[in-house]
Amino acid sequence: MSENNYKVEILDNDSYKIFKGVYNDFKSKAASEYKFELEPLEYEEFIDAVEKNYMSCIVLKENEIPTAFLVYTTSISESIELNIVHCLGTEDEATKIKLLVEKFLELTEAERMSKVVTYPMLGHQSVFTADLAKYGFKFIGLAVMRFMMGNASSERILENMKLKELPDGYRVVGYSDLYREDLIKTIHEAFKDSQDALFDTRFKSMEGTKDIINKIVENIYGEFMPEVTSVLLYDNLPVGFALSNVTGGTIANIPLVAIDKAHRGKGFSEYLLNR
Repeated sequence: MSENNYKVEILDNDSYKIFKGVYNDFKSKAASEYKFELEPLEYEEFIDAVEKNYMSCIVLKENEIPTAFLVYTTSISESIELNIVHCLGTEDEATKIKLLVEKFLELTEAERMSKVVTYPMLGHQSVFTADLAKYGFKFIGLAVMRFMMGNASSERILENMKLKELPDGYRVVGYSDLYREDLIKTIHEAFKDSQDALFDTRFKSMEGTKDIINKIVENIYGEFMPEVTSVLLYDNLPVGFALSNVTGGTIANIPLVAIDKAHRGKGFSEYLLNR
């Protein structure tokens, strides 16, 4: 099918009613095809978020009917978050993806001078990797390890996690806000030269790292759990951290783990995670 049969534009209120079908098609496949762990927004909530500029939506129309869309945001973090690319069916999918991505690149040209693009290419979206590479994207490649509570093999891992006593001078305690400045410094030193700093450039500076930490501990990035967050002390001074929060009320996260350079290589992160 010719590209000339397609029209790509920003979703506006003139298209809200006819866009609902393709959005709900995505919503019905979010868990099965795109591996979403949280339920996507209801259609009315999605439109409300678009109207409030929390996110932007690019729509591809075929004979004036929306058959594909791309959603992204530049307002939540220091990166441009490309959240989803979805097509109604797979007919001419490569062409539709091409047109949506080209419009996305056009609209984000200014932001991409200083920000990276993040894209969780889960499930079906992983088939777009080769197509996206053609546009010059360099893949950083971060990974998330999932631990399913209640799963028999996961329970055996916990049962077999037997740790020796900590060396003299070390102990692991819960988080207190008295440790926040030490937390910021430890995270900055651990992440400033890492691949994570390519993903989120705030790690490169103390001020940027402070912004990340403040948003974690002040519940911007989910519900922070200070009682579950672990702190490694050496002679009563904090030298390591494993942060913990909950998103969507259902997923427990360990967003950051870091050990001071002088205390690395001794397996202390296992003690932080075990607690």
